Amino acid sequence: MIGGGLAGLSSAVALAEAGHRVRVVEKRPHLGGRATSYTLPDGSEVDNCQHVTLGCCTNLADFYRRVGAEGKIGYYDRLYFADARGRRSEIRGSLLPPPLHMGLSFLRFGSLTLADKRGIARALLTIARAGGRPRGADGISMLEWLQSMKQTPAAIHRFWRVVLVSALDEELAKAGASYGIDVFWHAFLGSRQGYRVGVPVVPLAELYEGCRGAIERRGGEVRLRSTIRQIRIENGKFGGAVLDGGEQMTADACIAAVPHQALIEMLPQGMSAQGGMFESLRRIKTSPITGVHLWFDRTVMREPFLALLDHVTQWIFNKTLLYAPNGRNAARHGNGANAANPVLQSRAGQYLQLVISASYDLIERSRQEIINMCLAELASVLPATREARLVKSAVIKEVHATFSPEPGVDQWRPPQGTGIQGLFVAGDWTRTGWPATMEGAVRSGYLAAEAVLSARGEARKFLQPDLPFEGLSRFWARRARGADGRPR
Repeated sequence: MIGGGLAGLSSAVALAEAGHRVRVVEKRPHLGGRATSYTLPDGSEVDNCQHVTLGCCTNLADFYRRVGAEGKIGYYDRLYFADARGRRSEIRGSLLPPPLHMGLSFLRFGSLTLADKRGIARALLTIARAGGRPRGADGISMLEWLQSMKQTPAAIHRFWRVVLVSALDEELAKAGASYGIDVFWHAFLGSRQGYRVGVPVVPLAELYEGCRGAIERRGGEVRLRSTIRQIRIENGKFGGAVLDGGEQMTADACIAAVPHQALIEMLPQGMSAQGGMFESLRRIKTSPITGVHLWFDRTVMREPFLALLDHVTQWIFNKTLLYAPNGRNAARHGNGANAANPVLQSRAGQYLQLVISASYDLIERSRQEIINMCLAELASVLPATREARLVKSAVIKEVHATFSPEPGVDQWRPPQGTGIQGLFVAGDWTRTGWPATMEGAVRSGYLAAEAVLSARGEARKFLQPDLPFEGLSRFWARRARGADGRPR
């Protein structure tokens, strides 16, 4: 196994549970890949970027269960929003059947006009009645589809963009409409539980503590700070991997669970060149994410998280509250209503993490410019930051954080089986049907593990089914698929 991120770990744990001895080789000093945390020189533990899950992410939930991390995720059934004037709104479910279950709170959403809401409702109903596959969405951008649905500029900017840029890590003009539509169909329209936000209540690295044990208890090995420089292909078969220093490793099968740019560098020269079997990897673009960490000398925020409207900053996560034991229980056992209780806040200060997805404009900007911009934006949403003292800060840029879900990118995403005997690939950029999410990474890992076992004549399923559709969405999903179960 090359790579100790979510794709590599999920496939390694699955294969270990199936009775195979697995060796994981990771170049970093920790597991988790791009979805992990690390320690600053002063001892602070920071996530490289805040990662969240949703109720519709069934495979990620299964992976957390396998490694004993399910109790380290706090779930919220309310989504909190704030506009440029600091006005708060919430979206949450009700007893109405899907896709109507979030309608009541949506009607009370204060930052949208009646005309905005009518247009949004019309587009959402179009998605639902088509079973998540409305006509005319293939091959165009999400922005083009929204414009074809006569969405107002405010609806696009204050509703669709707020949700989708974070979910897809891409701007609406660049993201494929099919990906954006899938987000709303599976997370917000198909079932009552799909939209629930799961936020880690520990630093991300702690989610993977059980992975090493799950692998080593079954005779496997985890090697950190070990860099694979070359994958050898001999006579159309996997021939081994070469590490820094020249050490060679062999195995019956290899899963390369690394970013596609890294895989290009590992493959034999010419395999990813024009006409090579991995040529398509060079056509997959990437998009950036920027995480900003701010420590204040006092409490400045009451909510567990906020999605921001009309700002460059898209999300604020109240890490002090999320990490607090009482905050974890409030999230896990209820609707998060107690999360605004000041008793749960730290008396010594507060730590916030801000997330900016598709942050192309920030790549060339300095750390201090980004911090100043974020502080200026927080002043309108969290007035207490105006008087608070910023104790310390950090900015983390992931320039190649995810693959870009452009229209038509699926034709370039390879399956987990490569056609080379003994060599398989995994990663959110492979063919999973999902965008670049933690759920997509785990799906790829499970699919790669299935492909390895299938090649050995040991057919086994690890991939988990999606959440079942409910209410009217269940009827429309069935209608959208023929009697043979295939899309019409």
